[in-house]
Amino acid sequence: MPPRRVIVTVLGLLVLLHFYIGWRLIPASGVPLAGAVGAGLLLALSTVLMPAGLIASRARRFKRADQLAWAGLLAMGLFSSLFVLTLLRDLALGMLSLFDAATPALVQGSAIGVPLLAVGVTLIGLVNARRVARVVEVTVPIKDLPAALQGYSIVQISDVHVGPTIKRGYLNAIVTKVNALQPDAIAITGDLVDGSVRRLQLHTEPLARLVARDGAFFVTGNHEYYSGAREWIAEMRRLGVKVLMNEHVLCERGGESLMIAGVTDFTAHLFDESHRSDPQRAAAGAPDTVRARILLAHQPRTAPAAAAAGFDLQLSGHTHGGQFFPWNLFVPLQQPFTAGLNRLAQLWVYTSRGTGYWGPPKRFGAPSEITRVRLVAA
Repeated sequence: MPPRRVIVTVLGLLVLLHFYIGWRLIPASGVPLAGAVGAGLLLALSTVLMPAGLIASRARRFKRADQLAWAGLLAMGLFSSLFVLTLLRDLALGMLSLFDAATPALVQGSAIGVPLLAVGVTLIGLVNARRVARVVEVTVPIKDLPAALQGYSIVQISDVHVGPTIKRGYLNAIVTKVNALQPDAIAITGDLVDGSVRRLQLHTEPLARLVARDGAFFVTGNHEYYSGAREWIAEMRRLGVKVLMNEHVLCERGGESLMIAGVTDFTAHLFDESHRSDPQRAAAGAPDTVRARILLAHQPRTAPAAAAAGFDLQLSGHTHGGQFFPWNLFVPLQQPFTAGLNRLAQLWVYTSRGTGYWGPPKRFGAPSEITRVRLVAA
């Protein structure tokens, strides 16, 4: 539980930001008194719902915890767009006022348009987030890849975030879609859960149905460490998923071998020093006959260490592709890549936009994905 001072600070900030939205939009919209009061009450409700929803997701004994979590997270998504659009409106009107172009009609129309646009974006984002992720096909050229490994396919899912609003049915649909692709291997690149094994065990059971010729593999993300990483590692193994903790396995085809390695999350050592991420250790002991080296690493910023360790391809997630505007603009401040296939020296890095979502059930401009990676000779 966060310290009381942090809670008070966050609540105070929420009150100020909601007040700013109301102050800038309600008087300018020209709505009658009843409408203004109603809008003010909705903003006050949002201020309360957002923290209440986050707390409810941790309250097992509260019968309506899931419903309150849904309400709070939807409010968070709407507030995010409402605040950003209000801020952009103010900046635009400020620029127009320099040229005496901020007419009363424009001021009023934009004050009405901002909440309508925010609601529209939030509804579209909800539909995008809740539908089953689309399949994205990615071809990765590997130098000197032998014919026996040509077309080797790895289906990647990442950042599902089973938790307050993502439950068993959502994950079950993902598993069914993954199995239909009949991959050689399945990679789960972290942030699978948001909550303890005790609370979510029922909802992650569909992972036991994953089927691939060489198996399903899992590496930890930062959210596993928020949720009890050791317990989740044991649970993944119970479900038949191979957990790669700075280690690798070899997959053979026609006398040729391919290495699938995995590292713990980039920040794992902050929670457990024995879990420090180490691509060199993950590759240690691999025979010289390995013809393709694949690394599963939750965060793209593992890439420099992966390149130094001699990997050909790194599969990552973590970024969600930004999930929705404007957060995509901030991802490059922390990660070298936001989404898609990129190159670092001799290493290919594919960054998934994620198969689920975190926080608000909202995706806008960054669709979720199930990724099928095919290896081909360069």
